[in-house]
Amino acid sequence: MSAKNLRTQAKLALMTRDPATKAQLARQLYQHALVLNDQQITEPPLSAIERVLDPGRPETPKLVAPRDLPRRVTHTQIGRNIMAHAFAHIEFNAINIALDAVYRFNDMPADFYRDWLRVAAEEGAHYQMLVDYLAEHDSHYGQYPAHDSLWESVCRTDHDVLVRMALVPRVLEARGLDVTPAIAQKLRSNQDHRLAAILGTIYDEEIGHVEIGTRWFRYCCQARDLDARITFRNLLNEYMSGRIRGPYDEPGRLAAGFTQEELDDLKIMEAETLARLEVPIPH
Repeated sequence: MSAKNLRTQAKLALMTRDPATKAQLARQLYQHALVLNDQQITEPPLSAIERVLDPGRPETPKLVAPRDLPRRVTHTQIGRNIMAHAFAHIEFNAINIALDAVYRFNDMPADFYRDWLRVAAEEGAHYQMLVDYLAEHDSHYGQYPAHDSLWESVCRTDHDVLVRMALVPRVLEARGLDVTPAIAQKLRSNQDHRLAAILGTIYDEEIGHVEIGTRWFRYCCQARDLDARITFRNLLNEYMSGRIRGPYDEPGRLAAGFTQEELDDLKIMEAETLARLEVPIPH
């Protein structure tokens, strides 16, 4: 890859439609970033930064409302294919999320852009593992419908790097830490050790991705003289009212930089939401 403007190249990768090509470009961009100096990395894109309401994506999967998605189960191969497809769609979106962070946000340290290109490269590897699994079981990415809720949340946070770091890695992606271990255990119970191992690799690396979001969220808070715990709680109330739910994978979240006080806040907020809805709190 030539020494063209890195963040402009991230935009081009973001708008690439073919997922395999997008994953390859993300990997190349990360490798390129490792040999550039800080000034080269932080140089703004060559043209004005624009909102990306729809990143490059293939014609399929068809995007539908979450309630219209097929059921994910672990006791049949078709059900496991549907599950792997759903994870592949998440990882495809995660490549886009990381590339968008590199392209979108000015005036951040060079390590911010290096970190998010690393995330993009690793998400691309996750996507490839899952589509390889699908191919091994007579399926492919695009066979089943998917939803666009994750990218909709990206668009809601594209105005402020602090809000993006707080809500996308630390809420939406951290939710993957909460649910993945139990899913992997069900897969092992149904003798699908291959998919369970893939999810285990994703889980381990997603801890690092959430930690990157946590670290840069706290950097932004410190730069603006804000209390990180209070700011996070306020943003959850503003943007995620009613959407905070457990159970929480406390070891994974703590490894990803959450404090015990933040985890306690999440539990309190969930209990308050359930009380408003008059829903019994699970034990």
